[in-house]
Amino acid sequence: MTKLIECVPNFSEGVNLDIIKQITNEVESVEGVRLLNVDPGKATNRTVVTFVGEPEKVIEAAFLAIKKAGELIDMSKHKGEHPRMGATDVCPLIPIANITMQETAEYAKRLAKRVGEELFIPVYLYEHAQEDKSRNNLSVIRAGEYEGFFKKIKLPQWQPDFGPVEYDAKRGATVIGARDFLIAYNVNLNTTSTRRANSIAFDVREAGRVLRDGDPINGKIITDEHGKPKSIPGSLKSVKAIGWFIEEYGVAQISMNLTNIEVTPLHIAFDEVCKKAAERGMRVTGSELVGLVPLKSMLDAGKYFLLKQQRSVGVSEKELIRIAILSMGLSELAPFNPEERIIEYLLKDKSSSKLASMSLFDFADETASESPAPGGGSIAAYLGALGAALGTMVANLSSHKKGWDDRWQEFSDWAEKGQQYKDELLKLVDLDTAAFNKIMEAFALSKSTPEEKAARDKATQDATKYAIEIPFKVMKAAYGSMTIIKAMAETGNPNSISDAGVAALCARSAVIGAFMNVKINASGYRDKAFTEAVIAEGNEIEKKAIALEAEIIELVNGKIGQ
Repeated sequence: MTKLIECVPNFSEGVNLDIIKQITNEVESVEGVRLLNVDPGKATNRTVVTFVGEPEKVIEAAFLAIKKAGELIDMSKHKGEHPRMGATDVCPLIPIANITMQETAEYAKRLAKRVGEELFIPVYLYEHAQEDKSRNNLSVIRAGEYEGFFKKIKLPQWQPDFGPVEYDAKRGATVIGARDFLIAYNVNLNTTSTRRANSIAFDVREAGRVLRDGDPINGKIITDEHGKPKSIPGSLKSVKAIGWFIEEYGVAQISMNLTNIEVTPLHIAFDEVCKKAAERGMRVTGSELVGLVPLKSMLDAGKYFLLKQQRSVGVSEKELIRIAILSMGLSELAPFNPEERIIEYLLKDKSSSKLASMSLFDFADETASESPAPGGGSIAAYLGALGAALGTMVANLSSHKKGWDDRWQEFSDWAEKGQQYKDELLKLVDLDTAAFNKIMEAFALSKSTPEEKAARDKATQDATKYAIEIPFKVMKAAYGSMTIIKAMAETGNPNSISDAGVAALCARSAVIGAFMNVKINASGYRDKAFTEAVIAEGNEIEKKAIALEAEIIELVNGKIGQ
């Protein structure tokens, strides 16, 4: 399995696009590294760059980008709203796939060592790459910022982990580490007051605010028995926040880092800021994401806001994302394009959904062509997807039916299950054709030597087994969707009863059609114990599907007859 890490360096330049392009060109020069996103901010004078790849290649790309940023950016002339200490201010590595945080931290240390020794830039380790817990927090390391580091670096406790103990006036210092996925998120306010924005930031951030005697702003700081200031914790765990004014947009913002989105998800952070702003006489007008966001965060947000409206959450992935964008005002300052901002969409292999992404016309034309794929297996999967989609439609119509308001959750649950079956079957449309192509590729392998013959035979058998498993999954998914279809025929919106009937016909046909593909591919597979077990289970599924379809059709015709 390929190991993947993400790198999200922040460069102290957000205005000169030519400088930014020269830096990102260095990233793209490393073969195997994929540049996902470049997000410049004029007011912060800072650009967040995101790229992904195998660890060795990613740290090479990061090194080249840090080197180029040091050549092009002069920190002695830098001005910006965001806290900063270097041309490459921070460079985190994030584990994405098949790699542990500990391994990622080791790569961060290797990168930091190289930057310090070869580029002579002071480097500080942070988060999981830093063993000294007194200096593993980014905000603690960066305290004093660029201007204060000329003295800070001379303090024994603040000597860099790598590189010279001299502050570089032009390039500053760099912080390199390994961390969990972090969402950088700004919430827009209908005020220009940085002080009022900071008040909200202190209300919500985990660190809260310093406890004072009397006046919460100017009162005497209350300390503990060790002389350390006491604090009042904020309302959101795993959230860092400050308030600032963005001249470019003429508004103040709450700038947040959500460091653990399982603890405080995006939508909870947004709603809490809305609540605290209202308590202080302000309103939230929208928000913006800096860099990329995981798909789950957007889907969870969409569901959250639909549930608040007592609306069905059993809608498409696309619709959930649209609801999230609208609800949080993510397009207020600039258009939010999911294809460019959601990490899974950027990493997605578009060829894996070639058929499912086609128009109806193109899909029909491709099926009718002289090419043997897509064939009956893909069509069976698509029939199943249509059946699940129709059943889901009935559930959603029932959830929103006038007079049935007390049943919206019941039908929302059915619709959500229906969407899951529909999405699975749509993926299987392409997977069935891919399975057929694997067999063709195996047959095309050379068989000139005994070794090649053995390799070809193994590849053919492996591909054949895969070509059995895919339509068998279609059978199971299509049959599973019939539970939803039957429930909708029994209890759903009576005006859509015929839709439930057509859904049942599609699902039953998908099961039978997929089983034909299971059987024809099983005839070429030599593991008879495996094929006999699959055929036996397939016979049972087919029998049950036919019986369930007959039951649903009888229900439908009975209601139509009334």
